[in-house]
Amino acid sequence: MTENIKKEIAALQKMNVSELRQRHIELFGEPNRSGNRQYLFRRIAWRLQAQAEGELSERAIRRARELARDADIRMTPPRDSHMSPAPRGLPTVAAKLPVARDPRLPAPGTMLTRVFRGTEHQVTVLPNGFEYDGEAYRSLTAIARAITGSHWNGYHFFGLVRNPRKDKENAA
Repeated sequence: MTENIKKEIAALQKMNVSELRQRHIELFGEPNRSGNRQYLFRRIAWRLQAQAEGELSERAIRRARELARDADIRMTPPRDSHMSPAPRGLPTVAAKLPVARDPRLPAPGTMLTRVFRGTEHQVTVLPNGFEYDGEAYRSLTAIARAITGSHWNGYHFFGLVRNPRKDKENAA
């Protein structure tokens, strides 16, 4: 590593996150949303060294592409993207993805009952949530909080938690 690169890397260590983000734009040609100073420092230092010492060999790049299979595909779009809109004429498909039900939950329509401080509380299991006291709730925890006024695990509150140790004993 040349002295020049060592000096540049030493200067990077003194930069704050916003300065590192600006340097990232200069070196990579695109912004980086990371606020992790160490990550930005390492990424920029790597880029400086790669530019000075040379990039990967063509064979190594080809192998990396084989392993990554479309490595340049972004998983999330940039926040402030100036991308062009999707081409017209292509249909947009909207569909609900299937949601896996928690195996601890009974079938929709089942009535869960719990006596708390002398009052019986009944909850109906719905296909996508729960109904308690005429209102729809997304979770049993929210219902337990409405009943008790404090945080409870909804599965524990309504006795839906299985004890693996007891299940083993009962099976034997």
